[in-house]
Amino acid sequence: MLIFHYGELNTELQKCPYHKPLGFEAGSVTSDQISCSNEDQYTGWFSSWIPSKARLNNQGFGCAWLSKFQDTNQWLQIDLKEVKVVSGILTQGRCDSDEWVTKYTVQYRTNENLNWIYYKDQTGNNRMFYGNSDRSSTVQNLLRPPIVARYIRILPLGWHTRIAIRMELLLCMNKCT
Repeated sequence: MLIFHYGELNTELQKCPYHKPLGFEAGSVTSDQISCSNEDQYTGWFSSWIPSKARLNNQGFGCAWLSKFQDTNQWLQIDLKEVKVVSGILTQGRCDSDEWVTKYTVQYRTNENLNWIYYKDQTGNNRMFYGNSDRSSTVQNLLRPPIVARYIRILPLGWHTRIAIRMELLLCMNKCT
């Protein structure tokens, strides 16, 4: 049960000592839950790099989401289907080429009719997360406090060669199961 006090989480939830993968890698996150900017332009060669390819440890041709455009207006969006507590993000680069996201920011919202909210740092500025420095290692960024939302967006701010990402979201659990 989540306890809200004017948008703040209770102290126990802020700690979030236990995490579990949402299911990108396992496949329980379906393709229709993952979308991106300019998705309607993913035709021809780019149809191999659609957002649903952004799964942690994905291998082979088309093993990552590869943004068609290389600018800071791009995003990868996840619809959790219901409000959940997201406690972390794992990222990797493209498995078959030296392309990866080096830094990114996160937006979220609980309802599709609400405006996007940037995840903030302790000083109230948009939090920047450091991403990868190679194509294969996994970088973990924990969200403290966690995000309570249905929709999550990853917005690349920096990248090596091209915007390419494989990822997993971590969910906060009350205890180990």
